[in-house]
Amino acid sequence: MKKLSTLILALGFLVMTPAAFGQKSELKVEDSQIVWTGKKVGGSHTGAIELLSGYLEKSGDSFVSGKFVADMTSISNHDIEDKDSKAQLVGHLKSDDFFSVDEYPTATLEIKNGEKVESGNYKFTGTMTIKGQTNPVSFEAKVEGKTFSGKLVVDRSKYNVRYGSGSFFDNLGDNLIYDDFELDFEVTFK
Repeated sequence: MKKLSTLILALGFLVMTPAAFGQKSELKVEDSQIVWTGKKVGGSHTGAIELLSGYLEKSGDSFVSGKFVADMTSISNHDIEDKDSKAQLVGHLKSDDFFSVDEYPTATLEIKNGEKVESGNYKFTGTMTIKGQTNPVSFEAKVEGKTFSGKLVVDRSKYNVRYGSGSFFDNLGDNLIYDDFELDFEVTFK
């Protein structure tokens, strides 16, 4: 009888729905976007980065894990109209001066936790890896159905992205590029 009870309990665990342990939602890559903004003395540039994959796992009212992979080779620019100037900026961003996309073609965001906050949004914590450097991050996201939107501010100096950074170089004057860049995101899940 004891063996039968153990067998029934074991079978019960095997047939439980995934929702009992957490519900995993896959990213709809084609309906998701990341828009970057980098600022410098006297101006800024914006563009996009494509996502390759992603998921979030929820248990109850909290998110318990997740991972997003961005294609750093897809970096584009939206604000420069001149074709040659646009290509020059994108090439520079992909170079070793910035994101070294030949060596580091992807960047990842791993979600460790997501809790509902007073505003009705969710506060997410996790780690981001860019150029092989991993650092903690936190940000808020608005959740509407299966779509999440928000802004993640990233300090590039923590990821060894040094070009034009006041954290690494003195006397840059008008050539200073601010360390923080913004990633505005809107991601949709299946």
